[in-house]
Amino acid sequence: MSIPFDEILLKAYKRKFTKLRQGGTQYGKAPHKPVFLISLLELIDKHIISDNRITITPELVATFKENFALLVKTAHKDDFTQPFFYLQHDGFWFLNARLGYQLDQYIRSVQTLNDRLDYGYFDNSLFDLLMNDAARSDLKRTLLDHYFSDTKAEFWPVKNAGRSYLQDMETYLLNEKEVVYEKLQIKEDEEIRFVRGGLFKKLVPKVYDFTCAISGMKVIGVDGSSLVEACHIVPISISGDDKVTNGISLCPNLHTAFDRGMIGVDEQLQVVVSPLLADNPMSPYNLTQFHGKPLQLPFGKVHYPKIEHFRWHMQERFRR
Repeated sequence: MSIPFDEILLKAYKRKFTKLRQGGTQYGKAPHKPVFLISLLELIDKHIISDNRITITPELVATFKENFALLVKTAHKDDFTQPFFYLQHDGFWFLNARLGYQLDQYIRSVQTLNDRLDYGYFDNSLFDLLMNDAARSDLKRTLLDHYFSDTKAEFWPVKNAGRSYLQDMETYLLNEKEVVYEKLQIKEDEEIRFVRGGLFKKLVPKVYDFTCAISGMKVIGVDGSSLVEACHIVPISISGDDKVTNGISLCPNLHTAFDRGMIGVDEQLQVVVSPLLADNPMSPYNLTQFHGKPLQLPFGKVHYPKIEHFRWHMQERFRR
């Protein structure tokens, strides 16, 4: 249920939202800040953002790039990091750096910004306002009417259809179909690779029911976090493949062992332990206990890891 809000405060923020400091470019005023704000409000609508500690997530980056493609028809580049950083200049958005870092200069790389950022946050009075459905809707309409009066008519039908670029990308990475969002062709760049990589890390453990495919370990924290990790079978730098069929869910020690070729998986989908491994068979943590063990497979054959990926790993990474 939405919390009550102060009408005077809403009017003040509507005024601020129509006076964003936009840099001038050869294509006109930069549209990034209003698109970023619209994207944040959308994720609050969907309950993806519910706390005033906003991190850089695949959902946020993908929503921003989708909204940019829908609303901006000039030749501006859809740089996500630009509004995330420069919105600080408008007085109601702030960044909190991780320990040992400063965020006093613009960082173009989304991965570098993510590595150095703890979280972004709104002024508390604004965030409280955004928790009210009616106030949030009014602020979103204000942004669309003021900055995108000529493209908002195209924006609403796509949003109301309940389909998104992010959902189609998830479907693609889950190997459930080959075609992604036909309506929006968003150019592949570092930010989209960040989105795909983030989704890979989420989707692989999910299809394996948050269970290590080798040890069978399943541990989920009270906050919903899991100890298992998404492991590429063929490194993304080599294959360019971040579908779940190029991944397995492993606990951290087995992830490291797999990456270093201490263990592998044969074409019968059985675990193989390197004969070069010096292992203490008396230790409860020894790797040799898994030799010959069948790999635990994910839900649905469409998500099964590809044999040819394991074949590559055995040929190129496994220590013989």
